[in-house]
Amino acid sequence: MAQDENYPDKTYIAVGMMTGTSMDGLDVAAIRTDGQDFTRLIGFTLIPYEDDFHNLLKTVLRGQDKERLEAVGVALTQMHALALENLLLKMGLDIKEVHVIGMHGQTVLHEPDKGRTWQIGDGQMLADMTGVKVVNDFRSADMKAGGQGAPLIPVYHRALAKKLEKPVAFVNIGGVANLTWIDKRGNMLACDTGPGNAMLDDWMRRKTGAARDENGETAAAGTVDKAALKKLLSHPFFSMPPPKSLDRDAFDPSVVEHLSLEDGAATLAEFTVEGIARIVELLPEAPRKWLICGGGRHNAHIMARLSQRLGASVEAVESIGANGDTLEAEGFAYMAVRNMLGLPISFPGTTGVREEMTGGVLSLPKAAEKATL
Repeated sequence: MAQDENYPDKTYIAVGMMTGTSMDGLDVAAIRTDGQDFTRLIGFTLIPYEDDFHNLLKTVLRGQDKERLEAVGVALTQMHALALENLLLKMGLDIKEVHVIGMHGQTVLHEPDKGRTWQIGDGQMLADMTGVKVVNDFRSADMKAGGQGAPLIPVYHRALAKKLEKPVAFVNIGGVANLTWIDKRGNMLACDTGPGNAMLDDWMRRKTGAARDENGETAAAGTVDKAALKKLLSHPFFSMPPPKSLDRDAFDPSVVEHLSLEDGAATLAEFTVEGIARIVELLPEAPRKWLICGGGRHNAHIMARLSQRLGASVEAVESIGANGDTLEAEGFAYMAVRNMLGLPISFPGTTGVREEMTGGVLSLPKAAEKATL
């Protein structure tokens, strides 16, 4: 692929691969970046999971069935390799042009209070299958150094926000919702805010078999149960200052079990909104604009409630020319390049780590004798 004349002198093609806590599919994005201020999306593909695979992933959450976990990890890695092949065919890109793959893997356990995080997917296996260097296990080093291991995407948000009016906030509403706040000097503050789509998606699957509350129509038809919402918001997480992070299943879904389909959906959607809104009082300055990423931006009810609750400009991240479906995958491609350049991916204000640091484990294809850029 020819180098555009507007690109910096030295850039790299990286592919990021992300399967999030919603467990709804594999997002794959190719970017060209210098690992610092320049980044451009050059191709992507989104691979939705079949219901059977989604359900299989749920059986290995928390890592209790070690034998099944290993088999699922192998299947997931093979899926990554096939997805990469499909993306390159779609782009007309030779695999030799890819400098590195950033593989997040599927989180099955994240307990920052216990210093534990676990993402399945084998970086070495993917490197051997593709012949491309792979960076994975992005979170462990941060946690060993005293951080929360999440969120990591803020460093990519900062690159995207270079020309935006600040302070600005990015909110990713995936399975868990997380926020990145960036000020005029490029300082960042980040944390998980509470549930994203996971609880609402799980509710819809249990009650209707549907994968999600399409466009928020079920929640919009219901009434928030204030007592249930108050109980959900009594969780100790909400009294903790940032940085802080969550496991997908940190909250008790039985709190809404007695409610109707619509009222349960309305209450869980409001739980997501309220978690995001409550973070404002912990920020140094209120954001001038809120940019929403992840699947939650497709939920019209949640978007409308956020606008009402925050009293500020709330827009899908597409308003700045970004792709909200691929942003996290792009971010892990970007972080893979930063790993190879020895640049930091986590910071005291984003994960609570003592000092800024790089992260990730680099795996070389067995045929490669050394890593070179």
